[in-house]
Amino acid sequence: MLVSAAELIDRVRRALALPSASSSDFDLNPDLRLDARRKLRAAAVLLPLLQSGDTTSLLLTKRSSALNHHPGQIALPGGKVEASDDGPVQAALREASEEIGLRPENVEVLGTLSPHETITRFNVTPVLGLVREPFEIVPDVGEVEEVFAVPLAHVTDIGRFQIQSRLWQGVARYYYTVPYGPYYIWGATARILRGLAERMAQ
Repeated sequence: MLVSAAELIDRVRRALALPSASSSDFDLNPDLRLDARRKLRAAAVLLPLLQSGDTTSLLLTKRSSALNHHPGQIALPGGKVEASDDGPVQAALREASEEIGLRPENVEVLGTLSPHETITRFNVTPVLGLVREPFEIVPDVGEVEEVFAVPLAHVTDIGRFQIQSRLWQGVARYYYTVPYGPYYIWGATARILRGLAERMAQ
């Protein structure tokens, strides 16, 4: 069933009001033991939602292939919460401004998802924001190779998610993927989107 852009955003708002548990890169790998003494660093990502006519899209980035960590992977704009940030929401808006040129004042913050713990020991708060006006995308050439839009309906459809695996430290590690065209969306990004999809399905 075709859902209008306004209806989809309303569904997002309702989904954000629902209680939910936090997630992690270990959700599909219960045999991987977590160190109870581990220290997590605070981070945040922005899920920038664009409306155009009856289409709502999510902006994603492809990380630079020159980066030392996660080169070429599909990601959400974001990064560490700095001491100068007033919490994860401000950190997500600042990072989006730095990475893709989306100014904070051009974003209506809709809410946040429960934190997601990554295998690299970040505790990531996903922030959903509605872009108020069209803007010129300016990728940070040092970090971002490409910025692209994917229909929000695609990445919030649970039926489009798959579980795949690869060897990590000699053990099969399972993770979510939600492919879109030539883009292989997986790992933490896919798990965060899966969490949103689960809420919207309730």
